[in-house]
Amino acid sequence: MEHVTEFPRKVIEYPDMGIILPDGTRLSARVWMPKDATENPVPVILEHLPYRKRDGTIVRDQFSHPWMAGHGYCCIRTDMRGSGESEGLLFDEYTEQELQDACDVIAWASAQPWCNGNVGMQGISWGGFNSLEVAFLRPPALKAIITICSTTDRYADDIHYKGGCLLVENFGWSANMLSYSSRPPDPMLVGDDNWERIWRDRLENQPLSWGDWHRHQHRDAYWKHGSVCEDYSAIQAAVLTVGGWHDGYRNTISHLLENLSAPVKGLVGPWNHKYPHYAGPKPAIGFLQESKRWWDHWLKGENTGVENDPAYRVHEMDSLAPKRWFDERPGRWIAEDEWPSANIDFQTLHLCDGQLSNEELKPKQTSICSPHDCGVTAGEYFPFAFSDELPDEQTPDDLKSACFVGETVEQTVSIVGAPHLKLSFSANKRNAQLAVRLCDLRPDGTSAFITHGVLNLTHFASHETPEPLVPNQIYQAEFALDQIAYRLPKGHKLHVAISTSYWPTLWPSPETAEVTIHEGQIDIPLRKTLAQSDEWEFEKPVGASAWRAESLRPDSYTRTTKTDPTTGVVTIYIDADSGENRDLEHGLISGSWFKEEFHIHPDDPCSAQAKAEWEQTGGREGQMWRTHVMTEMWSDQTNFYTQATLKAFRNEELIFDRDYEDQVERSLV
Repeated sequence: MEHVTEFPRKVIEYPDMGIILPDGTRLSARVWMPKDATENPVPVILEHLPYRKRDGTIVRDQFSHPWMAGHGYCCIRTDMRGSGESEGLLFDEYTEQELQDACDVIAWASAQPWCNGNVGMQGISWGGFNSLEVAFLRPPALKAIITICSTTDRYADDIHYKGGCLLVENFGWSANMLSYSSRPPDPMLVGDDNWERIWRDRLENQPLSWGDWHRHQHRDAYWKHGSVCEDYSAIQAAVLTVGGWHDGYRNTISHLLENLSAPVKGLVGPWNHKYPHYAGPKPAIGFLQESKRWWDHWLKGENTGVENDPAYRVHEMDSLAPKRWFDERPGRWIAEDEWPSANIDFQTLHLCDGQLSNEELKPKQTSICSPHDCGVTAGEYFPFAFSDELPDEQTPDDLKSACFVGETVEQTVSIVGAPHLKLSFSANKRNAQLAVRLCDLRPDGTSAFITHGVLNLTHFASHETPEPLVPNQIYQAEFALDQIAYRLPKGHKLHVAISTSYWPTLWPSPETAEVTIHEGQIDIPLRKTLAQSDEWEFEKPVGASAWRAESLRPDSYTRTTKTDPTTGVVTIYIDADSGENRDLEHGLISGSWFKEEFHIHPDDPCSAQAKAEWEQTGGREGQMWRTHVMTEMWSDQTNFYTQATLKAFRNEELIFDRDYEDQVERSLV
């Protein structure tokens, strides 16, 4: 990334601008704006997060918001109620209070003398979610949003459940948020008399959201709140929707393009869970320049041409021998003027006797009963580190799955879109699940992950009202795999692998089930036009000056899988250290690390056990703090269980200690 220090307009920063909400709660905002904004008002761009502006998102804030402010915008980065230096308490994701607070901030900002009355909202992940959800509420001043790595359906395509299956990330995210939300404000901003009072209030009211999320195992009103798919027509602001093929949120872009009546454009790169101007794998793009084009048009009324951009610009990835991380993912940018596109045809391949056939052969039953450690090659559901988190070589999991192999591809093809699977199936138990992977069998013998989909078979007809399976009764099911853009070269083979377990991505069904596929087909989306070179070009990544910080402890990441030779238990160990740094401007120290363990015996779904340990550190010499979280989850055939502890230390003196314990009955999950 090229760092820029000179901008068209001189920037002034406010590290702690207070925004008083209608109920009297003070939100703390870090604000960048042109020095002359009062004389020459500018649009506002809001990013509304619980991740702490003072230390949590400071790296990306530092090189993003000042750059945009220097080009004629006021960038407001609020700490949400109950986080960072803001007052109040934070109880859950995307609450009515959170969204109303954002609407109130938008109303406040649009009325300031330095604002021209137009507001945009942006964010990645949580901020991408609430940007969409606030647009759904239509605050009058909100004219456009940029939503990155978000979802339209909080149940079907988020961190909690997918295809009706319980994601293990549901547990991991509850541990993560218990740790994140346990941190105190900076006394330099809130005052020495207030900071420990605010901190203790947070600690005493800190929820373990595991219970709420596990008590809503079907798609009910809890998940419908904040799911903009409930009424796409409610969104009237212009939407730029962005994602990455190595992120968990791959489908939102196409869903919004297909369903919004408001102006909408989509962009997908080969990226992990990061902003596109510094994401990996490369190529990163000049995302700030791309954002500026968007904002200039919708917030300033300038003719930047964005309304004429192709609807869908995506990076078509080349085939590579799989490994846990790529610094760069070769390919090319392709563009579709419309999405869905008439440039996409579907090729139907039939699943029969280990083959993917162009012809509909006489059906032959295939039975699947995977060992419960199948899935260890999947990688992280939300790759975040620039390290070993991507899907590995798939052969170990292929050997534990029912596999259907296609013929050698005679001509290179471009897979663009969501493969669609139709199955006639039966199971020998009341509960069962399927994980379906589409892979690239390469001439070098490796099996490379392309995309996947999962389905809790009790949800074959509905996520709202699932039904237990009648053993050995034949059912029909169909579902889409995740969106992808992937070039399958001549000489390679397509390969579908279907398993009844996918650990540690999915929590296992309560019993070991055998699933029989009586008939099946997969429809592969193939682009008619094979791009010979980039069909779109982006500028190079730029940003303002990087965060000035002193490294006190380097970051690191390791992931290992071990099998106990005595018990047969398979364990995945993850040790991730974000390091520790001292801010060279205001002196605040901040650091974090976490460790996770996922245990399972291949023969016993009720042996599944997940553990997570998180530590956050911060403060300044003489006034340091530390929080420590330990969490654990396990299950039997009828219930889920969890235990957790939260400890807080001031200068290594224990000042808070709380235990959590919960039990939730399983409901067809």
